[in-house]
Amino acid sequence: MISKEQKELGELFYNLTQESTISVVGVVKADARAPGGFEIVPSEVVVHSLAKAPLPLDVSGKVSADFDTRFRERILDLRREENRAIFKIVSVALRAIREELYEMGFIEVFTPKIVAAATEGGAALFPVAYFGREAYLAQSPQLYKELLAGAFERVFEIAPAWRAEESDTPYHLSEFISVDVEMAFTGYEGVMNVLERVVKRAVKDVKEVASKELRVLNYEPPEVRIPVRRITYAEAVRTLNESGEKVELGDDLSTPHLRKLSELIGEEVYFIVDWPDKARPFYTMPKDDGLFSESFDFVWKNLEIASGSTRVHKKDLLIKRLIERGLNPDNFSFFLKWFDYGMPPHAGWGMGLARLGLMLTGSKNVREVTAFPRDKKRLLP
Repeated sequence: MISKEQKELGELFYNLTQESTISVVGVVKADARAPGGFEIVPSEVVVHSLAKAPLPLDVSGKVSADFDTRFRERILDLRREENRAIFKIVSVALRAIREELYEMGFIEVFTPKIVAAATEGGAALFPVAYFGREAYLAQSPQLYKELLAGAFERVFEIAPAWRAEESDTPYHLSEFISVDVEMAFTGYEGVMNVLERVVKRAVKDVKEVASKELRVLNYEPPEVRIPVRRITYAEAVRTLNESGEKVELGDDLSTPHLRKLSELIGEEVYFIVDWPDKARPFYTMPKDDGLFSESFDFVWKNLEIASGSTRVHKKDLLIKRLIERGLNPDNFSFFLKWFDYGMPPHAGWGMGLARLGLMLTGSKNVREVTAFPRDKKRLLP
């Protein structure tokens, strides 16, 4: 005989829609037939929110959705098991990065995100109306983190940055999270050592803490063996040319070039060091030959994950390099003035969190590891 209460519960369950929010009070019983090995025999159900039907996106993932639909219905999309796994992995990696840097004596800082001048020149800036003055959203914390290294010696920041780039690729966003490090009394070799330790720790912790999520994604991040292999830019160009590619010294290395280079040297994770000086920003320290620079890219397969360099710490050389790149030193006076007061040698790097997320999750597009991506086409949700 079905009781009145059981009948009411049955009717309530019958009227529930997928993704409705409920709380259930009942007895938990082991049942091998249940998906998790247990079932709840309910005595009370509270409906907090009844979802509309049908859903604009299948949360179970059984019915695929195109990219635009997924990001238009992003909150439902984020409820999918695969996406929940992705963001757990990125969260674990962030914690690992912070812990490793703290253990190495770095302090966490925050730099202005409304700035008066471009960090690296160029037009990839978002203007901001700032009390009748010209201002921009920061492309990076570069200049401010250099100054802070002159005060605190070892600093890092994990924060958003903005670039009004026309690039519409799986690897570019207009707003992104950048992991930045700056370190005094060292050069680019020193901060490469920091970077490889940070990435190794992130991979290690993801494998240990988020093993369940990796199984959901059916993915295993690459091993990071320290020291990570270094190959000079000149060696990379020579290796590519010997394989039949056509690359001139001074050319940028494209995605296909990097993919080919990874295959040729037999490394998934590697550094390309000593890039042509003309290809690097004004604050990069040139090598003695004047052709190359004390700079590096950290690469996973065909993708630049991070880049960095020894910085110029001599004011006269900074001014010379600004002028050579067609930039007005007067626009950087807020930065240059502090080089009159004992700026130590220093170096640093910046790493795109979403790009590292691709390496850690096997995702194919940085939008997939960004909760609410911003690009040329997308300003909502």
